[in-house]
Amino acid sequence: MAQMRLVVVGAGGRMGRALTRAITEAPGAMVVAAVEREGADCLGKDVGDLAGTETLGVPVTDDPLTAFAKADGVLDFTAPPASLYFAELAAQARIVHVIGTTGWAEGQDEPLRAAARHARIIKSGNMSLGVNLLASLVRKAAAALDSDFDIEVLEMHHKHKVDAPSGTALLLGQAAAEGRGLDLGTHSVRTRDGIMDPRQTGNIGFATLRGGSVIGEHSVIFAGEGERIELSHRAEDRQLFARGAVKAALWGFDQKPGFYSMADVLGLDD
Repeated sequence: MAQMRLVVVGAGGRMGRALTRAITEAPGAMVVAAVEREGADCLGKDVGDLAGTETLGVPVTDDPLTAFAKADGVLDFTAPPASLYFAELAAQARIVHVIGTTGWAEGQDEPLRAAARHARIIKSGNMSLGVNLLASLVRKAAAALDSDFDIEVLEMHHKHKVDAPSGTALLLGQAAAEGRGLDLGTHSVRTRDGIMDPRQTGNIGFATLRGGSVIGEHSVIFAGEGERIELSHRAEDRQLFARGAVKAALWGFDQKPGFYSMADVLGLDD
């Protein structure tokens, strides 16, 4: 096929710059537009210069409607309200919308499923192959190990990350819950402080650490009597998420409208 024309939203941020670099390095993809919020300092600047690549002749704009009209897909690691708006525009333009945004409240992403009647929406709390493979392993381990094995999800990120637990931690927790046939919303423990009741059988615990420049570390611990199993992933380069997002966009180009995950993109057997 011809090169897939992609828009980067949140182009001035760390992930936006990483996405721009990933597109320029990927065969079959090109940056045709870059979007930032109204009043952003980078408006009018070349997105390639911002990302540290060659000059691309693509100035950053605050007009997503015009940007989407000339694109085949959009890469979006922004915030839930912005992603919902971009999903509406992607549905109008009938393009691919890759969403790596985290920090979603329960049920907040339901409008995405409505948009997916017209757009190809690919949403994941983590775009890396390793993490999505880890989620598949967690699901299988949770199904194989009985309730005598308690499940805890531990994650650490840099000090600037504002949502907790991370989208990846929730992805892994959901995989564990599915393996056990549980509803994560009613079986998760996210805070522990002071004197507490003993741990309830079946609950999935989350522990959140923040500090320094850590890109992302996640472990799922299955703690039994006299033994412990740990499945872990450590991200060492933010570009791996950007490369995964570009891979998802290229995959979505030939798909029918619908709501997809990285497990679909990677062909992982649930």
